[in-house]
Amino acid sequence: MKIALLAAFSFLFIGQTFAQNKKSTQNKNMKTTEEHYTFKLSDKVTRQKVIFKNRYGITLSGDLYLPKDNQSKLLTAMAISGPFGAVKEQSSGLYANQMAERGFAALAFDPSYTGESSGEPRNVASPDINTEDFSAAVDFLGLQKNIDREKIGIIGICGFAGFALNAAAVDKRIKAVATTSMYDMTRVMSKGYNDVITDEQRTENLEKLGVQRWKDAENGNYAPSANNLPQKLTGSEPQFVQEYFNYYKTSRGFHNRSINSNSSWTATTPISFMNMPILSYIKEISPRSILIIAGENAHSRYFSEDIYRAASEPKELMIIPDGVHVDLYDRLEKIPFEKLQTFFQNKLK
Repeated sequence: MKIALLAAFSFLFIGQTFAQNKKSTQNKNMKTTEEHYTFKLSDKVTRQKVIFKNRYGITLSGDLYLPKDNQSKLLTAMAISGPFGAVKEQSSGLYANQMAERGFAALAFDPSYTGESSGEPRNVASPDINTEDFSAAVDFLGLQKNIDREKIGIIGICGFAGFALNAAAVDKRIKAVATTSMYDMTRVMSKGYNDVITDEQRTENLEKLGVQRWKDAENGNYAPSANNLPQKLTGSEPQFVQEYFNYYKTSRGFHNRSINSNSSWTATTPISFMNMPILSYIKEISPRSILIIAGENAHSRYFSEDIYRAASEPKELMIIPDGVHVDLYDRLEKIPFEKLQTFFQNKLK
């Protein structure tokens, strides 16, 4: 019974993440200025705001991080996005900052319909469009005069790890891919946590989504999800909910543009994910390399292990001792940046 309840909660909570009223009260101790970042910019790195369009005409907003001492040589580059419902001022920017410090050009970007990127309605996700977002980021990087377009990789965090793998499978310009705290959002939305959603429950979920779609059509707008992180923890929540809260809802990771911190996905967002298994062609990444990183105690670890088994060589699975899912969002002592550096230096030659 507990497993079934957790699966159902996982479907709603992760698939329609963290709704809040748009007029919700923010913690007065949290910085909410437009230029707020959840990490400090390295003094060895420059950061520049950029925009570029994807294949659907959506204008994406990104931050391009460059090493200050690039000595006018062509740079190896990478595009980075995630977690699912986060913005570039959070984890992806932190990763880009660290990788630029290690000599790479690194582009952290907001996915379509979120953050500072365009797209209407707001706060919608799509397996296809979010996969395309990575390829559009590769377009941008490959057009820069100081970047070697034959040496571009990508990093996906959490839900965007799944999109990164899908992008690498279909876009042969991507020469290597790394993931951290991976989630396959199509799998969890359609099957629930640990795949325990029954056919009957799936049908019920689809029927509810259909009812919500009628309501949206009648009202002329897209209702937000009704599932939120609590304003305060009671200690009775599932551990992964507490971990998310301790990142997104505290000064550690809060950002006013982050869906997971202060907004909501639309209630019908899961529709796009229910029939779209994005990792069906994982083997087609080979002979390019995959690095998969997960925390030992992460509730999401099984996604990484399953994809590692399904992928073809060359591939590597790295388990971080005592790590939980959100540790790989921002814990510098847990995220293996030296490993990421070595991986991309070796694979993007």
